[in-house]
Amino acid sequence: MNLRRNLLALAAMLLCLPVAAHAAADVKPVNMGKGVQVWFEEDHMLPIIAMTVSLPAGSGYDPADKAGLAAFAAAMLDEGAGSYTSQAYQTALSDRGIRLSARPDRDSMTITLVTLKENAKDAFHLLGEALSKPRFDNDAIARVRSQILSSLQENEGDPSSVAARAFFTRFFAGHPYGHPVDGYAGSIAAITRDDLRNFARDHWVRGGMHIAVSGDIDTTGLKALLATAFRALPQKVPAPIPPVRRMGDPGVKVIPMPVPQPNVVFGLPSLPRKDKDFIPLYVANYILGGGGFSSRLTTEVREKRGLTYSISTSVNTQKRAGYFAGQVATKAGSVQQTVQVIRSTIADFAKNGPTQKELDDAKTYLTGSFPLAFTSNAGITAQLNAFQDNDLPISYLKQRNGLINAVTVDDVRRAASRVFARGGLTVVIAGSPQAQTQRAVPLPGPDKPTAPPKPVSSSKQPIPAKALRPSKAPLPVPRAAHPVAAAPAANTPKH
Repeated sequence: MNLRRNLLALAAMLLCLPVAAHAAADVKPVNMGKGVQVWFEEDHMLPIIAMTVSLPAGSGYDPADKAGLAAFAAAMLDEGAGSYTSQAYQTALSDRGIRLSARPDRDSMTITLVTLKENAKDAFHLLGEALSKPRFDNDAIARVRSQILSSLQENEGDPSSVAARAFFTRFFAGHPYGHPVDGYAGSIAAITRDDLRNFARDHWVRGGMHIAVSGDIDTTGLKALLATAFRALPQKVPAPIPPVRRMGDPGVKVIPMPVPQPNVVFGLPSLPRKDKDFIPLYVANYILGGGGFSSRLTTEVREKRGLTYSISTSVNTQKRAGYFAGQVATKAGSVQQTVQVIRSTIADFAKNGPTQKELDDAKTYLTGSFPLAFTSNAGITAQLNAFQDNDLPISYLKQRNGLINAVTVDDVRRAASRVFARGGLTVVIAGSPQAQTQRAVPLPGPDKPTAPPKPVSSSKQPIPAKALRPSKAPLPVPRAAHPVAAAPAANTPKH
């Protein structure tokens, strides 16, 4: 037993080891038939195989009255398949050190599989069973439903989650992108076993599938593994997500919550990924708010005014929409000032654009950090799959940094003007924009005064001892809004 435990621990360590950083220059397509796109990087440095797969099974396909169905189905992926009960399936994974996960977003369900080479046949077989023969046993459904409902209840007290959910509801009103990926308590409670089975049948399919693989195997061996996992899936393509007719709801929406740090989510309609100005906009966003401590918004909101610990923005692309979004947390009483600074900083950037130094610094970071996405087999497949999902050609891997380096100040100014000069910022605040005042605590007993004493302005008035003691509960560090942008993996740029 100890030997087996030590071997599994060693396997887990191997799965986490980095490979040499590079830009995956040897990626090649593999023909697996119509409707399936496969990109493959052969890498024999470590005995590991990683795969990232996306299927047309995101929340954008949820029926109007079953929000969260795609996420519920994804959560059931490892809850039993074929002859394996839930416990037997998960034991089969853990005994072989196989990592399998499924993550839904608005367009897709993304599956990640990482295994040692010696267990690859079992790993791909188990994935094929889960996709083509899901059990959806009633006990597993009840357990997963309870977990989802518990998570939804917890999120109701989290201002970052509340703000993000309300933002999408307003920004994509009337469209499937508008409801939360994980649904609502009422819709999750109403989802049946037949709903799950029908969704898997219609959306866990080969049509529209994107596959990225990296690791210790050759093309012939890979084709055999892929056939094991996916040959039983139907070839059909689901009906597309409906087009977005309208984006944005200009103005401020306040959701009252008794929290010391309100969270703010803000956004604008943006450009689709195929637009010629998308790369300049991507660079513009880094300068404006995506560049961490070097961004304009951080300088104005944090460094100059001390209104927050962090503020960030991103440009995001779905199959049917492009949007710019940001998030910030600040103390109650500073919300209105923070929103005003954000508006004025965006307006100034739209009007004047970047400096040459800002542009040069952005290029240096965006091109220099790119190889960090390729430091592990799992990182490589996550990056490749992100490009696949954006309908980018395989040649983009070699072209990307050159496209960024070719961007000029005028290019950034033009792209920024197209997106940021239109105004109409959608803003959602979870919390109170006003400062919370301490209520006077009346004195107990018969000596209680009939009216509270007038405040004393003298600087010689003694300070109560309680005021000298530090608070036992410091203000929480601001949390990033969830899920303003679905992030693939650490250091995985989508563009």
